[in-house]
Amino acid sequence: MTTVTRADVLGFRVRAQQLDRTEGTLADTAVLDLGVQDTGPDGARWALAVRGLEVPADSPDLALTWTVRGAPHLYRRADLPGVAAATAPFSEADAAKRIYDAAKPLQAADIPIITALDTVAGAMRTVVRTPTVKGDLSGRLVELLPEPYLRYCRPCDAVHAHEQAFRIAALRAGLQLQPDTSPPVLEPIPDFSPAEQVPEQLDVVRGYLHLFGPATPKLVAAYLDAPVRDVTDRWPSDVVEVTVDGDRRWVLAADADRLTAGPATTVRLLGPFDPYLQLRDRSLLVEDRASAKTLWPVLGRPGAVLVDGAVAGTWRPRKSGKKLTVAVGPWRAVDRPAVEEQAERLAAHRGVTLAAVQIDG
Repeated sequence: MTTVTRADVLGFRVRAQQLDRTEGTLADTAVLDLGVQDTGPDGARWALAVRGLEVPADSPDLALTWTVRGAPHLYRRADLPGVAAATAPFSEADAAKRIYDAAKPLQAADIPIITALDTVAGAMRTVVRTPTVKGDLSGRLVELLPEPYLRYCRPCDAVHAHEQAFRIAALRAGLQLQPDTSPPVLEPIPDFSPAEQVPEQLDVVRGYLHLFGPATPKLVAAYLDAPVRDVTDRWPSDVVEVTVDGDRRWVLAADADRLTAGPATTVRLLGPFDPYLQLRDRSLLVEDRASAKTLWPVLGRPGAVLVDGAVAGTWRPRKSGKKLTVAVGPWRAVDRPAVEEQAERLAAHRGVTLAAVQIDG
């Protein structure tokens, strides 16, 4: 059994996620296979930019939809039929876990969860024929769906469809999100029909193993919000067992030789929800607990300063008009010119002027 170090794993993940490259294409950008979460101003398009791929928000070749964990993710438009199949619940138990508290009233009414998702999807499809604001769609669903599908929202003092069921049903309904809309606007995906089989390239278990390997079924399940048993049932046969700091893990056989390629030299300013930070073994990336709490607070996440695969500190944008200041909180010494170069890239990406880079300490 091969033994690899933390440095080996981080180097492998940087290269697997292509954070060491300066240019690429939609077709060869690996993170798009698993989906790129689009949360906040430095979301999916900035995640692509730090991987050498600048794309406009209105690119016809990309599509935004709610998928994994009910979060908005960006994909290649041509992949959407396969994405719908790949991100659908694995089982009834998986569906119940993914929709959280919405499962209880449905189960009490003897309504299978997957049947319920199809019912919600059908109602959404009926309503959304043209671009529709989420709140308007939610209001119509209250008129179309019976009580087990609905909940009372105390902050709004109103009745809504359950949020996670709403989000997970959207792609089943053939709906996508318009980019950069708040509140979200949903619209039909032209000529959409889910694939009958999951393409291997879009398989979410394989995708996690490729981008976040070596991993375990428990880590993959945590990423998907799925039961561990469902992930174990879908565990690939072409994996190789390795040990990382004494722990048993697995990596795709095709990736095994890349585990010992050494560190990947690169400096990047990662957005708060960048794919590299979506791993479920956070202690491997950030060993110090206090630092981990700083990087992953409950609310208001900062970005991460990535240096050679490891997080060397956090950063936050401060925008004033057309000027941007990047405030860096280093955990150790960082290369100021390299950080400033990345801050210039961020400002250009946002279409503003970089005013300053402030490095505390």
